[in-house]
Amino acid sequence: MDRQGLVDAPPNSLEAVAAGVDVCRRCDLWRDATQGVPGEGALHAPLMLVGEQPGDKEDLAGRPFVGPAGGVLDRGLEAAGVPRGETFVTNAVKHFKHEPRGKRRIHKTPDTGEVQACRWWLDAERRIVRPRVIVALGATAALAVFGKATPINRNRGQAFQLPDQAQGVVTFHPSYLLRVPDAAAKAQAFEGFVEDLKFAWSLAA
Repeated sequence: MDRQGLVDAPPNSLEAVAAGVDVCRRCDLWRDATQGVPGEGALHAPLMLVGEQPGDKEDLAGRPFVGPAGGVLDRGLEAAGVPRGETFVTNAVKHFKHEPRGKRRIHKTPDTGEVQACRWWLDAERRIVRPRVIVALGATAALAVFGKATPINRNRGQAFQLPDQAQGVVTFHPSYLLRVPDAAAKAQAFEGFVEDLKFAWSLAA
């Protein structure tokens, strides 16, 4: 690894990914983040779940999906009958992009360049874990997984063959479910989220 945090040879272990992510300088998001947040989970998990980026709590903890969206994901996995211990959870972008608003740090969506810069690490995780199915949680994750814009509602409930032989599935990001204001609509969206996870798990099993 050079002084810019760039790696000449792709990492060959999850430990190497974690070490590299924390010192990565492939884009500028590291400047305002507490730390890099690599994925975590079973080494050869059949199911990989890819979110957008770490949030405030994930940035502080150094672990993915430990905040409110992580709680929604855990409930969805449980309702879908997916063992969390048989999944690998990560993000398209490994540093928290945000802007200050008073004492709070408000999430900002990573741009295409930042997603592309971080593909190095997501591709490494995919190559090491070798999941049978990859679930893209939201539009940013779908861009990272499929390499192009992939509208969520239009593509849910389908399996797409990926170049690395895994199958790709898209669904909502759990944070979207938190933002749905109407209770009935929120319940319906969560039900759809669970169905998408069931579908993905049926492909992975």
